[in-house]
Amino acid sequence: MNVALGLAQRGLGNTAPNPAVGCVLARPDLDHRIVGRGWTQAGGRPHAETEAIRRAGDLACGATAYVTLEPCCHHGQTPPCTDALIAAGIARVVIAAPDPDDRVAGGGVEALKNAGMDVSVGLLEGEANRVNAGFLKRITKSRPHITLKTATSLDGCIATNPGQQQWITGEPARAYGHYLRARNDAILTGMGTVRADNPSLTCRLPGLGHASPIRVVMDPRLEIPDDSNLVSTARSTPTWVITGADCGPCDADGLSVFHLELDTGGKLAPAAVMTLLAEQGINRVLLEAGGKLNAAFLHAGLVDEIYWFRAPVVIGGDGVSAIEGVCVDQMADVPGFKQTGSFSLGVDQVEIYEAISSAP
Repeated sequence: MNVALGLAQRGLGNTAPNPAVGCVLARPDLDHRIVGRGWTQAGGRPHAETEAIRRAGDLACGATAYVTLEPCCHHGQTPPCTDALIAAGIARVVIAAPDPDDRVAGGGVEALKNAGMDVSVGLLEGEANRVNAGFLKRITKSRPHITLKTATSLDGCIATNPGQQQWITGEPARAYGHYLRARNDAILTGMGTVRADNPSLTCRLPGLGHASPIRVVMDPRLEIPDDSNLVSTARSTPTWVITGADCGPCDADGLSVFHLELDTGGKLAPAAVMTLLAEQGINRVLLEAGGKLNAAFLHAGLVDEIYWFRAPVVIGGDGVSAIEGVCVDQMADVPGFKQTGSFSLGVDQVEIYEAISSAP
C-alpha cells in the first residue's frame, strides 16, 4: 500500500476533478511479487486500477489489488473500475480509504463483495486521505484544499519596499516552489501581486512545463492589464479571472472570466471564490499572494497547509509583511497550525504547517 500511495502522488495536480489514486497488483502465489502498477493518468483517465491491470496482463488473475481509494462503481466517461477488477480475475482487494462521492460511497466495496472477492478497507487510511485531501474536501466541504506558499526573510517580510520586485530565497527554494505549482490544480493570486510583480505563475522546471496549473486571479473590478504576463500568455496556459458581478465581459484572448457578487466591502469573499473553484472541479489550490490576500484566507479559516520558505536575512520594520493583519481580537480566535516538517534548500529553510482543524 505504501507503494500504491507513492504512485498516487504522481497524479497530484493533473487529475482534477478526479482523485489521484494508486494501485498495485501483487501475486501471493509468487511470493507477493508485484505484477502491475498504475496511477490515475492526466485528466483523470485512465484510472489507476485499469492501468495496473493493463500492465499486469494475464498475471492480474489471482492477484491482490492494493488501491488507495475505493474503486468506482458507476459509469462515467469510463466503465466502473469494479467491473475491470472483477473481469481481470482479481482475488482480493485491499482499500486504503472509502470514497465519499455519492456515486460510490460504499457501492464499490459492495460490488466487489457481491462478486465473491475478499475485500478489506482501512489500511493506511490516514495517509491515503492526506494524499487526496483536495478531492475529499471538494466532495465533503464544497471547497478545494488550500496551500499557502510564501517566501520571506527571517522576520516575515516578502520585500523591502512595496512594488519592488526581488528574490529573497535562492535558486533551490525557487525551484521547489515550481514543484509545488506542479502538484496543484490551480494557483491563486490577487491584483496586488499582479501589479507589483507581473508574475507568470507557471511551472518552469525542466520537463514539467506541461504541468503548469490553471492561473486564477481575484480581480474584483476587472482591472488586470492587457499587457500583463498572465493575459499575454492566456492562450498557452489556462488563466481565469474572478471578478465582480457588475463588471462587464472581457475580450482578452484566451482569458476565462467568472463573475461573483462582491461583499459589503467591495471585495471578493474567499469562501465564495473557493466554492466557485470547487464547482469547476478544482481539488487543490496553491495560494501565492501578498499579505492582504494571505490574511483574508487565514481569517476565513480556509488555509489547510502552509509552506513557509525562510531566507537567512533580516529586512526590518520597513519591509512588506507576508501576512497583513488577520483581524482577530482574542488568542482563542487566532488560526492554529502544527508543524509537520522542515528541511533545508541551500541556505534557505522550508517549514511545513498543517491547520489543526484541516482534516478532510
